[in-house]
Amino acid sequence: MRIHSSENIALSSNRMQRNATDMEKTLAKLSSGSKVEKGSQNASGMAISETMRAQIKGLSQAQRNMQDGLSVLEVSNEGLNNINDLLQRGRELAVASANGTLTDNDRQASSEELSQILQAIDDTAGKLEFNTMKILGDDTAIKLQVGANPGQQMTIGNIDVSTTKLGLDGASLATRTDAEQLISTMDKAINIVSSTLTKVGSEMEGIQHHLTNALVFENNLTTSLSKLADTDVAKEMMTFVQQDIRSKGDQMLINSVNSNLKDTVSLLR
Repeated sequence: MRIHSSENIALSSNRMQRNATDMEKTLAKLSSGSKVEKGSQNASGMAISETMRAQIKGLSQAQRNMQDGLSVLEVSNEGLNNINDLLQRGRELAVASANGTLTDNDRQASSEELSQILQAIDDTAGKLEFNTMKILGDDTAIKLQVGANPGQQMTIGNIDVSTTKLGLDGASLATRTDAEQLISTMDKAINIVSSTLTKVGSEMEGIQHHLTNALVFENNLTTSLSKLADTDVAKEMMTFVQQDIRSKGDQMLINSVNSNLKDTVSLLR
């Protein structure tokens, strides 16, 4: 006489254990929000997702680097505009002093103002800094890391716009001849500063272009990483409900078999 099937009990018990393990995994995904918490769950997926995370973090930092670069160029732009205004005023003084109607006293007054202008140019070139680095009194280029990987760099050039570099050493308005020569010298200096302003503008556009690309790339990678590594809550909830139903069904089967066994044994007493 057969009173119960040990095979059925063992099958249901094993299935319950496997289902309990699956439920733990599902709950871990729901609680963490990540499909892959351990390499053992998906070794290749873990490797890919970590590589993508590194790229995303690198791109985010690169964007901050480029914002710093833009700040440097904005400071340079303001400084160059100030120097350009000073040069324009110096040229105006030279044109006025080249006029034969001025007296030596008139030219002396203009010379004093010219000295102040030249000093202001040197002050701007020598003292304008970003993070303690001179940006208008040094020819050293600045390299910006504009990507997440090696070699993804962009160079923005500092320029020395001191009076020495602009050819204004010995500038004088003492005589009409000196004033005439200074007009040409001022024109050359203005051309240098204007060309530099144009270069700064093009570098700002270049950085903005790299910023846009980095942002788009970061967003695309973030979306791809989300699809790869983030938990699909709706799907996992449905899976958990199915696992719970199976677990309760197996438990009911085991309880029923055990109950029948007890009833049968009690009849034999």
